[in-house]
Amino acid sequence: MSTVTLSTTQTHSQLVTGLSGAVHVPTAARPAGFKHPLDPLTPDEITAVTFAVKQYATAQLEIKAMKFITAYLLPPPKRAVLGYLGIPLSPGAQPEAPVPIVRKAEVDFLDILNGCAHNVFLSYVEGRWKIDSHEILPGDQHPQISVEELIDAEVVVKADPKVQQIAKDVGILPEQIFCDGWSIGYDERFPQHRRVQQAFVFARFSEHDNLYAHPMDFIPILDAHTKEVLHIVDFPSQYSASPSGPVLSVPDTLPPGLSEDALKVSGRERVPPPRTAYDFLPDLMEKTEPGFKLRDDLKPLHVVQPEGVSFKMNGHELEWQNWKMHVAFSQREGIALSTITYNDHGEVRPIIYRLSMAEMVVPYAAPEHPHPRKFAFDSGEYGMGTMANELSLGCDCLGQIHYLPGAFVGHSGAPMIIKNVICIHEEDAGVLWKHTDYRPGGRSHTVRRRRLVVSMVCTLANYEYIWNYLFYQDGSIEFEIRLTGILQVYPSKDGEPSPYGVKVAPNINAHYHQHLFSVRVDPMIDGINNTVIESDIVPLPGAPTGSPQNFAGNAFVVKDTIVKTEGSRSFDASKDRRWRIINTARQHHASGKDVGFAIGMKGGITPLLPRHDGWVARRATFLTEPVWVVKELETEKGGRMWPSGKYVPQTRDEPKDSVGQWVKSKLDVENEDLIVYLTVGTTHIPRPEDWPVMPVEHLSITFKPQSFFKVNPSMDVPPSHDPHSTPAFPNEGGDNISAHGNGYALHDLDNDKEHANGHANGHANGHANGEAIGNGHGNGHAAGGCC
Repeated sequence: MSTVTLSTTQTHSQLVTGLSGAVHVPTAARPAGFKHPLDPLTPDEITAVTFAVKQYATAQLEIKAMKFITAYLLPPPKRAVLGYLGIPLSPGAQPEAPVPIVRKAEVDFLDILNGCAHNVFLSYVEGRWKIDSHEILPGDQHPQISVEELIDAEVVVKADPKVQQIAKDVGILPEQIFCDGWSIGYDERFPQHRRVQQAFVFARFSEHDNLYAHPMDFIPILDAHTKEVLHIVDFPSQYSASPSGPVLSVPDTLPPGLSEDALKVSGRERVPPPRTAYDFLPDLMEKTEPGFKLRDDLKPLHVVQPEGVSFKMNGHELEWQNWKMHVAFSQREGIALSTITYNDHGEVRPIIYRLSMAEMVVPYAAPEHPHPRKFAFDSGEYGMGTMANELSLGCDCLGQIHYLPGAFVGHSGAPMIIKNVICIHEEDAGVLWKHTDYRPGGRSHTVRRRRLVVSMVCTLANYEYIWNYLFYQDGSIEFEIRLTGILQVYPSKDGEPSPYGVKVAPNINAHYHQHLFSVRVDPMIDGINNTVIESDIVPLPGAPTGSPQNFAGNAFVVKDTIVKTEGSRSFDASKDRRWRIINTARQHHASGKDVGFAIGMKGGITPLLPRHDGWVARRATFLTEPVWVVKELETEKGGRMWPSGKYVPQTRDEPKDSVGQWVKSKLDVENEDLIVYLTVGTTHIPRPEDWPVMPVEHLSITFKPQSFFKVNPSMDVPPSHDPHSTPAFPNEGGDNISAHGNGYALHDLDNDKEHANGHANGHANGHANGEAIGNGHGNGHAAGGCC
């Protein structure tokens, strides 16, 4: 663990204690002026901010040694940012006059000697960072778990003699012990003032062996701050088969006392880790899987843009196809997109002020102790940005790529830099729109869809998450989440039933679980005063089949409900319920409807399956409903951000600064500056085909304009005439085309010869260009070509 020991005589350079492999030497003592008010802290600024905190801690707090956990930008007030950028607050209004913006930062650090957590706010004034406020956090509040603490967990566990003996009892040597540090989740047996982690232990039998194929049957508990094992192990109980179903080896699922013999009270015998290799690296698979070889029939597929990309970058500001936005690395959210606008024929129209993934929870289904502790808050407990990968050109992203770097603070106060952390590129996404006039002599027009991708990949121990923010030429936005990586597994004895999981390989049990995400939307649809509308699609009320109003019984209508006060909204599939965000100050010229954006959640809406009064929901009320609407309340310390509170590790109830508590105020949210939290996810019932590495699973949320634009805004997108598209096989054409053409000609009638020839030529051209038969219907291809 890298810490900082302080003295009043240390120089600036001495205080910049670098971490192994992550040393940053500042280029200047002072940070340069920002290009955009929402630019994240630069590495130099992180260094300068932590230096100011060190000086303050030494002189004012008499702290002798400390370690930093977070250091990030405190965003300026929303109105100040919009005034700076010239974005109006309401339709047709002039932007507010710019006001001075002071660069601010927020820092969390720990006192090494007493373990207290501190929170500090700073401002950059007169050429240096100054302390605005300082607070010692209550003992039950903990800043997020750092990358270094997670790495240290493995070191602590491997070095413990008792852990080594427990591993040795099932044939594992000390050097073969590896583990993933996790937050403790929920366990009342341990005091909240200690910085507690649990460790999931695995064996590794060679340098790059897939350790997750060798899970071990015990779970140590450690203090991440003092670096000591607090409780040697928990042994989960086991199931046995019986005529009436699986029977647990203990009478209940309660946790035992810490003084009890953990193995004895589990009512089970030891289970050695499975030793069969399930590798994912090809060179290892060639050695461990007889007959394995990579496929040799897959030919190259290249993404080329001979004239370069269609987007522009100015620092963190991105422009593409009428879209403009600010893209930033966030220690906690991963990617934060801000000030998203659309240039509608010369009018810059605001859409979203900030869009990000604010929290996620992964609850597991097994009720026997200690498995219920497995429900990680991967954003609030660890920080998504700190878990981000450095991306590889031609691998994680294809084509012509622009990367943005990211930086977060290490324990020493020096910045940890990820060079290629955010990937920006374009990709083809199929057909944008198309129509064929099927009549004789009619024409066809096809426009292909291009989309802009802003993405990041994060590794949370065994799992990978791919975050894709997608922007389209029709004015719509999609947030896509892709899940891959390796299942979190536990060993099972021969013949042991798995009532809460699936045996994906012999003696390897993967528990049922969910991945649930909270997407924070700070809308500004044509201005900052917006309203949420809930729409139900229902059969015409009071008009049964046979009635004068609905004789055929086919009528259905849209019933809108205005969300007037803070609260949550439930999903009702029977009413095809959906939501949209509107601005009542502007209406569409034809529909008469308020301008707005519709929220599409069908690609991800998932109910929380653990009971709503249980441990998971007690800490994360946001999981219980798909939509939450609250009023934005900005203070000098920022606005409403985190749905489960700022300080998430080791909470046992939902904090006061969380969405479940905010909505109790029932503040007015009609025509107000509001925040919408959207809960989406997926329930994962593992398959053997998910092993050893899970194929990508998708879920998404969409934001589509509804009565926002005059017509389809992508009507001016030019058609694509790709000269590189060719028949798949060199001899394709000729005979096949003639066969189709002649086939239709056989049905030719004298009075319809032109139509028949149109069919023949249309289908022939459609097949020659690799189109489906339906695309050639009519004379469209013959007369006007496919585009």
